Amino acid sequence: MHSFRYYDFLVAGMVAVLLCSNLIGPGKVGVIELPVIGAFAFGAGNLFFPVAYIFGDVLTEVYGYARARRAIWAGFGAMIFATIMSAIVLAIPAHPDEPWNATLQPALEIVFGNTWRIVAASILAYWVGDFVNSYVMAKMKLWTQGRFLWTRTIGSTICGQGADSLLFYPIALYGIWTNDALIAVIAFNFTMKVAVEVVMTPVTYVVVNGLKRAEGVDVYDTDTHFTPFSLRDEGRVRRPRD
Repeated sequence: MHSFRYYDFLVAGMVAVLLCSNLIGPGKVGVIELPVIGAFAFGAGNLFFPVAYIFGDVLTEVYGYARARRAIWAGFGAMIFATIMSAIVLAIPAHPDEPWNATLQPALEIVFGNTWRIVAASILAYWVGDFVNSYVMAKMKLWTQGRFLWTRTIGSTICGQGADSLLFYPIALYGIWTNDALIAVIAFNFTMKVAVEVVMTPVTYVVVNGLKRAEGVDVYDTDTHFTPFSLRDEGRVRRPRD
């Protein structure tokens, strides 16, 4: 694999954001007041989950689809491990002689005791959504010949977050929520996630351009095999001046 200075740090950041968003965020429903619109509720994790997609955009744009693919699989593995670890920790009997366990065990069950539907939906939606995001990002880079970065970051997020939302909420909550509530939440959360990407676009430009200069490369996936089921290192590495 080509040696990069910052690739490993970006993968670690993406996995950290992904785990925190899925483990901490969904446990709380927040509410904020907006002028004219008024109060509305939202999953707290939705504030930070789009950042994982921004990491995915940066990885794909700078290092190529194949290296972003490796990061997605790293995140997938981390989510599987976190799910298994949560189940084991919750299943271990709490020691009755420790008074703190009487408070801690119910709290852990509330925060981490997600139903199998929510866990399955979260893992599947992440896997599909991130691969859709990275695929669209890489293909659009070829179509635009590396120009108009904003079209790729926003366009790939629309596709990736759309796939994520359309998979997660029906799998996790269909039959529990009303259809009207389900559609409203899908529409709102999708819009919110895309809005975060739009707002963060200037930051993405700075990070991408800085990384390309620092790494001295600009990757185009002209000969990449776009199957998600591979860890092969691919992508044509160019110098930014090429």
